[in-house]
Amino acid sequence: MSHGDRKHAGSRKAPRPARSRKRIDPRVGVYAVGVTFCVVAWGYLVFAAIDFGGTAREGRGIAWLFLFVACIGAACCLFAGLMLGMRALISLGLVTPPADEQPAASTPPAERVPGGRRALR
Repeated sequence: MSHGDRKHAGSRKAPRPARSRKRIDPRVGVYAVGVTFCVVAWGYLVFAAIDFGGTAREGRGIAWLFLFVACIGAACCLFAGLMLGMRALISLGLVTPPADEQPAASTPPAERVPGGRRALR
């Protein structure tokens, strides 16, 4: 038996597949700008709410209204920033979208039998 007649004489490693450059979705830039804007607006509104809270405690009644509006605005900015951030992560491919946003499968779901698996026996 010669050395070249062996059955498994080839390389033990599989050839590496050619890596294709993945194109970045242009919406990621828009999402990044939106997240930045929302975070800056959130920070400003939190700072304003703290300032309005101090003014309201000094006795100015209208400051309570501004405090309330600043708190609601800060919560909305934080929510919008988190949502835009998640959209950016989905566009980059770092996170998979929720099941209701994924493309539907071509096969219909299996019929549910009343009574479960035990009823099938």
